Amino acid sequence: MNKSDLVNAVAEKNALTKAASLRVVDSVFESIRESLANGDEFVMPDFGKFIVETREKREGRNPQTGKSITIPKTNVVKFKVGKLLKDLVHQSAETVETV
Repeated sequence: MNKSDLVNAVAEKNALTKAASLRVVDSVFESIRESLANGDEFVMPDFGKFIVETREKREGRNPQTGKSITIPKTNVVKFKVGKLLKDLVHQSAETVETV
C-alpha cells in the first residue's frame, strides 16, 4: 500500500472525497512528524509506537579505505510493533506456510 492507496481507503471507509481524505491523511502524518521532531513518542494502541532514541557518538570505519572515522551523535526514529498488529502479521505468515 502506498499513500494514494491509503487516501482511497480512507475516502471509501469514511464516505469522504479523495481531496478531503488526502487532507486528513496529510494532517495525521504532519502531526506524527511534529511530535517526533519535538522528541515525543507517538503511540497508537494495538498498532505500535514511534519513539525517538539518541545514538551516542561512536567510532566506525570507512568501508572503502578502512580508515577510522568518528560517527557523530544523532537522533533516530524507531518503531515498536503493538501486540495486535504483531499477532495479525504472525497469523498471516502461518496461513501462507500452510497453503
